[in-house]
Amino acid sequence: MAVATLLGLGLLGLLLYTTGAPHPVSALGAGLMIACATSVAGAAVGFLFGIPHALSGGAPAQQGRYGANTNLEQVSDWLTKILLGVGLTQLGSLWSGLRRLGEALAPALGGQPDSAPFAAALVLYFLVLGFLGGWLATRLLLAGALTQADGNALKLFSSAQEQLREGNEVGAEDLRVQAMAHLGKFSSQAAPATAAAAGAGLDPAEHPAALESQLAEVRAGAKRSSATPEEVRGLFASDDAGLRMQALALTQGNAALGDFESVLDYVERPRSPFEHYHALLAARGMLNRLGRDQRMRLRAAVVAQLLAPDGIPDASDRRWVAERILAKLDAIGQVPTPRPSGV
Repeated sequence: MAVATLLGLGLLGLLLYTTGAPHPVSALGAGLMIACATSVAGAAVGFLFGIPHALSGGAPAQQGRYGANTNLEQVSDWLTKILLGVGLTQLGSLWSGLRRLGEALAPALGGQPDSAPFAAALVLYFLVLGFLGGWLATRLLLAGALTQADGNALKLFSSAQEQLREGNEVGAEDLRVQAMAHLGKFSSQAAPATAAAAGAGLDPAEHPAALESQLAEVRAGAKRSSATPEEVRGLFASDDAGLRMQALALTQGNAALGDFESVLDYVERPRSPFEHYHALLAARGMLNRLGRDQRMRLRAAVVAQLLAPDGIPDASDRRWVAERILAKLDAIGQVPTPRPSGV
C-alpha cells in the first residue's frame, strides 16, 4: 500500500508539472517513459537483492532427494557485491552524474529552467520506488512460491517412497516424475493432457488434474479389477482417447492385464505426448514379464524414439521414463537366467 501510494504521488507530481510545459502531452509521455524505465531498473536491482537463498543442512528426514539450483542465488550475490562496490567507490561522483542526467533529460520535459532538477528528482524518485517494489515483491512472493513448490515436490517424493514400499513401481515412478516437474526439471504435459481429458469427457479448463487423478485411481484398483486381458486389448484398439487411457492405467497397475503388442505400438507410434508418457510407464511396469525377444524389441523402439528428431524431446518426463526403461533392461540383461535344478 505504501509503494502504491508513493507511485500515485509521483505520477500526480509529474502530471502537475507537465501542465505548465509548452507541449504538455509530449512532456507527459516523455516523463512517463522516464518514470517507467527508472522503475524497471530499480525493480531489477531490488529483485537481485531480494532473491531468497535455499537453506542447507537440516535433519535427513526433512530433506528431499534433490538439490535446489543455486545459480540464480550466486549471480545475485555477485551482482549485489559488484553494485555495492562500484557504488561506494563512485559515491563522490554520483551527484554530478545525476545532475548531468537531469540536464540531458530536461528537453524531453519541456526545456524549462527547472526541467533539469525535476528530471533528476524524477529519476531518483522512481529508481528508489522501483527498488522498494521489486525487493518487497521478491521477498513476499518469490520465497513463498519456491517454498510451496519445494513442499509439494517433497510430498510427492514421500508418496513415491510409500508406493515403492507397497510394490507399486509404476505409481512410484509417476509420482517421482510429477515431483521433478514441480521443481521445473521437465517440460509440462498440460497441453497434451488437454486432448486426452476431452476424450475422457472432462473439461480441461475446469479440471486440469482430473485426468491424472482418474488414471491414478484406475491404476490403484487394477489388481482388483474384473477386466480380462482380452477386454483391455479391446480398450487399446478403441478410437476413444479416454478408453485408451484406461487400458494404459490398467496395464500400469496390473502388468498381467497388459498386451505387449499394444503397448509396444503406442511406444513406437505415439498418439500424443501425454499418451506416450503413460505408454512408457506401462512398458516400465511390464519389464519383468517380458521375454528376451520382447525386451529387445522394446529397447529398439525406445532408442528409436530417443534418437528421432520428432521423437522424445530433451528435458521431458518422457525422456526420464525412457532412460529408466533402458537402465532396467540393462539390469535385467546382467542377471543370469535361473536354470531348473539338475540342469
